[in-house]
Amino acid sequence: MIVFGSLLASLHTKLNQPFGGDTLSWIFTLLIYIFFAISILYGQRIQLYVWLREVEGSLYKLKRIRDEGRKIAVETIKEIGKPADDPTERVDRFLEYFTIQPVSMDPARVVWKLEHILDVRDNRFKDEVKLMAPAADKTQINNLENTLEAALALNTIYKIIRHYYLLGKKTLSLYIIMQLQMIMPMIMREAEAYASALKAFAYGQPIGDGAGALVAAKLMRGYQKRKIAKDVVVATVPIEGRTAYVLKAEGPGGNVAKPGEAIKQLIEENNGKIASIIIIDAALKLEGEKTGEIAEGVGVAIGGPGVEQYKVEESLLQYKVPINAIVIKEDIADAVSPMRKEIFEATEDAINRIKRLIKERTKEGDTVIIAGIGNTIGIGQ
Repeated sequence: MIVFGSLLASLHTKLNQPFGGDTLSWIFTLLIYIFFAISILYGQRIQLYVWLREVEGSLYKLKRIRDEGRKIAVETIKEIGKPADDPTERVDRFLEYFTIQPVSMDPARVVWKLEHILDVRDNRFKDEVKLMAPAADKTQINNLENTLEAALALNTIYKIIRHYYLLGKKTLSLYIIMQLQMIMPMIMREAEAYASALKAFAYGQPIGDGAGALVAAKLMRGYQKRKIAKDVVVATVPIEGRTAYVLKAEGPGGNVAKPGEAIKQLIEENNGKIASIIIIDAALKLEGEKTGEIAEGVGVAIGGPGVEQYKVEESLLQYKVPINAIVIKEDIADAVSPMRKEIFEATEDAINRIKRLIKERTKEGDTVIIAGIGNTIGIGQ
């Protein structure tokens, strides 16, 4: 208030001076004082409205992406599934589905409760797709389910952003709008990635997340396969004088299956006599890293809610089996978009690293497990 008072006094002095002299100068000074006063009194409110307009523009773009995703899902179901009735109503209902995780206040058996919920969810989704697309085969059903899940993700993102935008606008909360405006570039990047994923799932194209599955497919090519767990196939492959059990989700339909269950069963089949386990998966890269870079480490490189990772870790603890991981780096857009050339070429380097790990960490005659993790859409065996 003291500063504002001094500004008014200075302005009063200038206005009381003779009109002669530089008229433009004192008018310009007057405008500066007015602007400065407005910025002090209403600057925060002006900034709030600027941020609201920016978020509103992004929200309109999100809505277009969401609507386009819904349209692609409906058209793909009509084209592949040949439904007798218009599936639009069922698709709209599907886009509102939600999953409630089990209570974790008492952690006893919470992993198995979560697995049961996820199994029910997966079966429900597949049943819905079968009703929407009666003419679709198993591979097409998996692809359509993935398409609908991408559309569901877009719908969820749009509704959450709309909620906070309207809440911030309604309450004129600077902090809600400021945080929303700050994270919008990352939200838009993720939404655009899911939009790319929709087209890949609709056409059954391999995506970046399938890098680990592609490595396993290359290793098991030409060898006899068998089912080891739900939607998981395994082949016995001789590598560098060792016996390797190579496994992946069953393709070419969109599927991640239960690799943790498969690894657990293979360990038990061999009474824990496994010299090493090598897991290959895609991993989120940091900014500045190149797409397709490969890194090695230890641990169970299986993403998702953690159920499959838990199963493997329990078996490792019981039998003291060494675990190695190889990851192919990519960003979120690469993971759900059609597979880029750099990722495809990186799978050959990953195979060479697997062979080197086997030679360095095991002896001839040993038994190893090689697990290719990831969505196996467009990738057979």
